[in-house]
Amino acid sequence: MTIERIYEFLNQKFPVNTAADYDNPGLLIGDKTADVKSAVLALDCTRDAIATATENGAKLIITHHPVIFKGLKSVKKGDIVYTLIENGISVISMHTNLDVAQNGVNDALCSALELRKVEAVTGYDGFSFRVGCLKEEMTSDDFAAYVGLKLDTAVKYVGEERVKKIAVCGGSGSDFLSDAIALGCDALVTSEVKHNLFLTAAENGFTLIDAGHFPTEDVIIEPLKALLEKEFPDVAFISDHTSRIKVCINL
Repeated sequence: MTIERIYEFLNQKFPVNTAADYDNPGLLIGDKTADVKSAVLALDCTRDAIATATENGAKLIITHHPVIFKGLKSVKKGDIVYTLIENGISVISMHTNLDVAQNGVNDALCSALELRKVEAVTGYDGFSFRVGCLKEEMTSDDFAAYVGLKLDTAVKYVGEERVKKIAVCGGSGSDFLSDAIALGCDALVTSEVKHNLFLTAAENGFTLIDAGHFPTEDVIIEPLKALLEKEFPDVAFISDHTSRIKVCINL
């Protein structure tokens, strides 16, 4: 199977022309005509992902975050981009186009949280997030614990209410707070929440949960793997869920 064929399939499902203007999705490194027998799926193209590819003889890494995001000033031996080229490993990155697409990151996050009646909603910036409902109403405290359990992570949050209608945005989506409040949601699950937004949420009697960038987006890896395995049964797809970010909890 060629890299071009895999990229064309991903572009059909998650069109790169729907990405944000600042973004850089696509086939970013490699030869589109090259054949691949195995590929690694990871949130980021880290040295861990490269090691997984090397150990498994994979010549393609498919990531969410672009391995090349802004213009490079130089590429030197030892750099990740240099290492990829040196080892003949291609990279396809599907970023904000994968966030907003049907069956993309936000839908995967809703699935992980077992939300029902999920709808795509367009936010202030023209990009979509998701709104769904819990099976049963919960307290803010119980919901925060529930999110942490479902995503296997520690969470930061504010909230003293009962919640059922939930807005979600994988990654950095706290700017959708005002949209979520206006829509009558009880809570927003996202990451990278600034201090002032926690205070704004609390003042509005709203539950705001920061579950971390990696945990709220890594949920897409297994569904994406299953999608690719169904389309390309002759290619071995390998998941890499490694994160260098650690959480220390003092009890």
